[in-house]
Amino acid sequence: MNTSTLTARTVVDELARGGVRDAVLAPGSRSAPLAMALLDAETSGRIRLHVRIDERSAGFLALGLAKVSGRPVPVVTTSGTAVANLHPAVLEAHHAGVPLVVLTADRPARFRGTGANQTTDQVKIFGTAVRLFADCERADRALVGRALAAATGRRSGAPGPAHLNLPLDEPLLPDDGTGPEVWPPGRDSGAPWTDVAAMPPPAPVRLEPGPRTVVVAGDSAGPPARVLAERGGWPLLAEPSSGSRTGSAALGAYRLLLESPALGGRIERVIVYGHATLSRQVNGLLSRDDVEIVVVNSAGPWPDAGRQASRVVPAATVEQTDHEDWLPLWRDADSRAQRAIATCLDAEPQLTPYEVARAMSQAVPPRGLLVVGSSHPIRDLDLMAVAPAIGQRRKVIANRGLSGIDGMVSTAIGAALGRDSSRSLAYLGDLTFLHDSNGVLIGPDEPRPDLTIVVANDDGGSLFSVLEQGGKRFATSFERVFGTPTRADLGALCAAAGLPHTRIDGLQPLREALARPPTGIEVIEVRIDRTDRRGLDSRIREAVAPVVAGQHMRSSD
Repeated sequence: MNTSTLTARTVVDELARGGVRDAVLAPGSRSAPLAMALLDAETSGRIRLHVRIDERSAGFLALGLAKVSGRPVPVVTTSGTAVANLHPAVLEAHHAGVPLVVLTADRPARFRGTGANQTTDQVKIFGTAVRLFADCERADRALVGRALAAATGRRSGAPGPAHLNLPLDEPLLPDDGTGPEVWPPGRDSGAPWTDVAAMPPPAPVRLEPGPRTVVVAGDSAGPPARVLAERGGWPLLAEPSSGSRTGSAALGAYRLLLESPALGGRIERVIVYGHATLSRQVNGLLSRDDVEIVVVNSAGPWPDAGRQASRVVPAATVEQTDHEDWLPLWRDADSRAQRAIATCLDAEPQLTPYEVARAMSQAVPPRGLLVVGSSHPIRDLDLMAVAPAIGQRRKVIANRGLSGIDGMVSTAIGAALGRDSSRSLAYLGDLTFLHDSNGVLIGPDEPRPDLTIVVANDDGGSLFSVLEQGGKRFATSFERVFGTPTRADLGALCAAAGLPHTRIDGLQPLREALARPPTGIEVIEVRIDRTDRRGLDSRIREAVAPVVAGQHMRSSD
């Protein structure tokens, strides 16, 4: 067995022993030893292989697979610019704590700096965004084990990307006699070279009752946020991708309730889980110097963009329900706000993005999966999604590490492939869909999920219209530099990729289309208008404000 084949097969064998079940490959010549090893691993039933022609899409496909499974997922590229195209996915994995394993083929070190073809300095190319970097110049099982431990956070408690750079010399193809059943010897019984024990869960810190408290659950907060809120009798302000938005304490219109002095103005303490990024109201709350901010974070850097955190604890608990009238006050206000929003939307003459978001939320069954794009879709869902009962939770994921729009089609496909869901859907804006349209280019021999991608097409960037640049002062320049309409024909794009496409203009046709689970990947395009988005948000806010204020006056009588 030649040296490069030995190195590649040792790496792939140890990955499989270490728990890897899916791998993503972008083709290339220098990475041929890894490609052949992965193909043999798939043939022998050890790893499921996914091949993509675009490295950026490949990186986000691996990210989606890892995000829903919790397992490390390697993505393999050849040398040169192929490596650089993984940087967006690596950064998202770094900030979101996703176990992505980057395997980059390289020329041997003697070619660095010589001008050799497709050769650049790949050493630590991702900087501090990876938990581990190493040059894997020979067959080294221990090094692969370290990379897996770093990616999964087995020792640190902080999962994230790890990078192994593999300088591979010619010959790059295996010798005769190498096949799916021929692997370099490792530990007996298929065990990993190094068995790395996981860190024990941290002991919870007991929080004292007393202050009027709310629990903020950002991205990937998980069930502990919900459990604490219910034990304490505290309102739960949970983002859709928090994994916490279930049960009796979860609120839907919390960002509008925070604007009320009668509710948001009375908060004395905030317990923060996860990475909260969706609303200015929550960011404003976490920046207040008159509120105690307690961050629950078990390892690594803790989120504190407002620089007001007074305590950081690894886990938290509370012994008794606090302020028995506090949570009912918020729940009643939330119910009134939701009714006011529904009445406001019913009066709108055209289909609104909020109604699309509500239909998406209602279409996801228990055990279902919903992947949501950045910009307005995730924020619209945040306002409209109703919290399901405990045990009926849907899996909602979004790339909120850096909140970019890139790679979302591939992330959604990866997530749908990586999870046994009762139904898989994705909800994206048109620019998000177009930005990763390469993600739908899938070869005929590749695994494909059953996935419905709903594209809210308002022909541009509607999020900017509700920010400062959407004001009247910048009206003449807005469309070109912020709105960025493309006039793209999504139906033609889908036809080029062989995807079924349906264009819908009304709410009832959307509901009917969502009621039909697809075979394979389908795209449903919903046309909406963004010219009055700023006005729509103002009308919703104006509808909610008086009912919340009136509710507080009655509760104070």
